[in-house]
Amino acid sequence: MNELSLFNSLFDNGCFGVPELYGRTTGMLPRVDVKELKDAYVLDMDMPGKTESDVNISLKDNVLTIASVVDESAEKKAEKEEQKTDWLLHERRASEFSRSFTLPKDIDCEAISASVKNGVLTVTIPRKAAPAAKKIAISAA
Repeated sequence: MNELSLFNSLFDNGCFGVPELYGRTTGMLPRVDVKELKDAYVLDMDMPGKTESDVNISLKDNVLTIASVVDESAEKKAEKEEQKTDWLLHERRASEFSRSFTLPKDIDCEAISASVKNGVLTVTIPRKAAPAAKKIAISAA
């Protein structure tokens, strides 16, 4: 099985494509595109209005988790403000999210990088070079 078929099988396991939800989520989850390049996987996540300080990215046991930073005081302040306002229409709300992705085994954990530009979080996940075939010497008995 090549890496692409392994990667595609992840779509059926609640990873890329179908998010596993951890913690409290409200509203819509950020949309994600994942592409496979020769030497890396690239994950692009829509995050309009967010900066690098609004998101945490972690990797544990080959599971990449992207989650919003929870600011309890700001959340409580926003809730109080909502209660004081007589809204005619109120569709925009601050939301928390957490998305987890099980990564293929061919990744280089130490070289993962992330950046935010124009409301899009880009996570680049480099692939390890495939190990070369090892020649085994045969000795005469």
